Amino acid sequence: MTLSQLLADGKLAKHRTSRQEIASLLKVVDRDIADASIKTVSSDRRFAIAYNAALQLATIPLYCKGYKAIGPGHHFTVLRTLQETMGQELRGRADYFDMCRTKRNITDYDRAGEISEHEADVLLREVKNFRQGVGDWLRQHYPKLAGDV
Repeated sequence: MTLSQLLADGKLAKHRTSRQEIASLLKVVDRDIADASIKTVSSDRRFAIAYNAALQLATIPLYCKGYKAIGPGHHFTVLRTLQETMGQELRGRADYFDMCRTKRNITDYDRAGEISEHEADVLLREVKNFRQGVGDWLRQHYPKLAGDV
């Protein structure tokens, strides 16, 4: 779905971001990456924290394009917009993060012990790579919002 279709369907609202808002989101991301790196925390929690960093990173390009996800299913909406906001090459990453969204829901709401150390480590590695990619994308496409990415 396009951003305009999601807007018409009430999944997105118009949003005007700022350099400060983007910087604040990146601080959340960097905190979450640091927290998810703490090996004494359970793999379930590390995974959930790393997932939150991925979600915040995916929110940045959406905000830059002038939209904000709203309502039920907003995590799904944010992840699905990655291809539209950053390019079709993000499809695989969007699919992976969406799979992580589902696993995070299970471990947050249904059962403990569902996430292996390996799964938490892989997600954290992907988030770190995505953090670099979003920073590069910001500097290239929205330098006025990038700040000290």
